[in-house]
Amino acid sequence: MQGIPILLAQTDVNPGTNSSPDTPTSTASETSAVADFFDTGAMGLLLEGGPFMWPILLMALVGLAVIIERWRSLKMLGGDNTELKNSVLNDLAANRIEEALIRCEQAAGPVAAILANGLRKYLVLSKLDYDPARLEEKVIKSMESYGAHILAALERHLPMLAIVASVAPMVGFLGTVQGMIVAFSDIVEMDKTGGGNIIQAAAAGIQVALLTTCFGLIVGIPAYMAFNYFSSVINTFVLDVEESAAELVEAVTLQLTLRESAEAGQPNNASP
Repeated sequence: MQGIPILLAQTDVNPGTNSSPDTPTSTASETSAVADFFDTGAMGLLLEGGPFMWPILLMALVGLAVIIERWRSLKMLGGDNTELKNSVLNDLAANRIEEALIRCEQAAGPVAAILANGLRKYLVLSKLDYDPARLEEKVIKSMESYGAHILAALERHLPMLAIVASVAPMVGFLGTVQGMIVAFSDIVEMDKTGGGNIIQAAAAGIQVALLTTCFGLIVGIPAYMAFNYFSSVINTFVLDVEESAAELVEAVTLQLTLRESAEAGQPNNASP
C-alpha cells in the first residue's frame, strides 16, 4: 500500500515535466542556427574577408544586373534576316518600294528598322523629285545615322561590365595586400610578446587575406567572359547591317539608273 502513493506521486511529476515547453532550449537552437549561417558558407567567408569584400559584392550585383539586361536586349539579334533581305531586294527590283517598306516595318529587329529607315528616306525623296545624283548619298547618310543610334543602344551598360571585369580582381588584390600587412603585423607582435604559435597565425592571416583575391576573380572572370560575348554579338550585327545597307544601296542605285534611262528615253521615243 505504501508503494501506491509513491507511484502516483511519480506519475504526477512526469506529466508536468513533459508538458512544460522547452523554451530556452529552442531559443538557443535558433540562435545557434543564425550564428552558423553567418559563420559558415559564403556568408561566413564574406564577413571573414574584411571590408574589401563589400565593394566586390556590390560589383557582383551590378555585373549580374548588366548581364541579365544585355542578354534580354541582345536576344533579338539572333534571328536570321536573310529572307527579309531577299524579299526587300525582290521588291526593289520590281519597283515595289512601298511594299518593301511595309515589309520592313512589320518585321522585328534592328536590321529591319535600319532597312525601313533607308527605304522611307528613298521613298520620300523620290516623291519630291529629289536630285537623283544626291538621293543615293542621302539614303546612305540616313541609314548610317540611324545605325549609329541603334549601335549605341546595343552597347548600353557594356562599359560598366568592362569596369567590373577589370576592377573587381584589382580590389581583390588590394584586399589581399592589406590582409597580408595585417597578418605580418600580428606576427611581429606575437614574436615580441612570445605568445602563440607564429606559424599558425601566419597561415590563418594569409588564408583570410587571399579570400578577397578569390572573390575578386570569381566576379571578374564571368564579367570578362560576358563582355566579350556581348561584344562579339554586336560586331556580328554590325557586319550584318553593313552588308544589308550595301545591298540596299546597290538596289537603290539600280533603280535610279533605270529611272534616269527611262526619263532620257522618253523624248527620243516621242520625237519623229
